[in-house]
Amino acid sequence: MKDQPYEQSDPRISVQLRARISTIDPETDPFTGKPFFRSCDETCANVSRSGAFVSMREAIPPGRRLLVELEIPGGQSIQAVARVAWARTTLSSEAPAGEGAESGIGIQFLGGPRDELQALERFVSRSIRRNQRKRGTTSPYASIERR
Repeated sequence: MKDQPYEQSDPRISVQLRARISTIDPETDPFTGKPFFRSCDETCANVSRSGAFVSMREAIPPGRRLLVELEIPGGQSIQAVARVAWARTTLSSEAPAGEGAESGIGIQFLGGPRDELQALERFVSRSIRRNQRKRGTTSPYASIERR
């Protein structure tokens, strides 16, 4: 499967959400030759209605399909099928100070339960409006990240 280019167009909000990441397709263990699935608890560092950045030490290669579970404030859990759009691995000694230095993956949401995806969209929209009020602006891009 040829990896499709991905360009983020939706406003993203900075967050610290628990993210459970599981691969959908098996990988092959290089030592045993046996198939296995990855499953790990990570941190979602920013999110939009169409994707997210998940901080992780060992990035998953682009193109891989994932099951993603995000816990948004209020105790609601959002599940979505996603694909890894891009991956970044930064050694701690190489990491420049400031944002954008974290290792992790950019994911694109492909689908999920309609009510859960709508809850994610409401969460993102409310967060953008709250940030706009704090900054006294009406631009949805004034207080968010763009990739």
